[in-house]
Amino acid sequence: MRSSVPWLRPVVALVIGGFFFVPLYLGIINTFKDPEQIRTNPLSFPEPLTFKNITTLLSRPDNLYWASLTNSILVTGLSIVVLTVLSATLGHYLARTASRWGRALMVLLLCGLMIPPQVILAPITFVLRAVGLMSTLPGLVLFNVGYYVPFGVFVFTGFMRSVPRELEEAAAIDGATRGQIFWRIVFPLLRPATASVLIFLGVWIWNDFIDPLIILGPSQGTTITTGIFRSVGVWRTDYGTIFSLMFMGTIPVLIFYLFLQKHFVKGLTGGATKG
Repeated sequence: MRSSVPWLRPVVALVIGGFFFVPLYLGIINTFKDPEQIRTNPLSFPEPLTFKNITTLLSRPDNLYWASLTNSILVTGLSIVVLTVLSATLGHYLARTASRWGRALMVLLLCGLMIPPQVILAPITFVLRAVGLMSTLPGLVLFNVGYYVPFGVFVFTGFMRSVPRELEEAAAIDGATRGQIFWRIVFPLLRPATASVLIFLGVWIWNDFIDPLIILGPSQGTTITTGIFRSVGVWRTDYGTIFSLMFMGTIPVLIFYLFLQKHFVKGLTGGATKG
């Protein structure tokens, strides 16, 4: 049934899109403005256009951007690689087993999706301190893997059900081992699901603030998000550094998404129907 007011939906979509566009607009234009102009008129276009904020950020004596970028790449890269391997293998097992143990494990993992990370952050710090991983990058990676693996398993399990069992049975008849069947036959078919897991978890971990701030600590390391926090002073705020750091910190994630976008939508909808 057609709407009696055909212009209503485009107007509503435009208004909603405007709410999402305003922060993006502010973040981009203020990157190329003088700090004083940012304070006096943050909504105006840059007059004149300047790259001083970016050059100042890249040449800071404390290497705030480069240290933050390096730590964010290390933490995010290691986390999503380990998460992808664990989630894919566990998702394959759960999708191919009908035992009560498998169903109970799936329910347990789904329960993990309902717990906010801030709820378990305090006990996690005690565990990391006990094993000597507090205030270290491996400790933050271990926390990310433990918390986000339920989401990865959920995506891979749903997509795995669309992969025909006959492919694995035929490979087993030809003498392939279970490891060879998974890595050479099944895993290459999971590229859409892998892209979805990499994008979602990569963006979540890259944008995470409270967990790196608590686990790494203010003096042991910084990521892109905690670097923005560090650039906010007590008595004076350097808006040029803040906006340029946000802008430069977004570029790696944007490139990462553009590289994997062709598999993204297919990975989200691949588990909607069983093969």
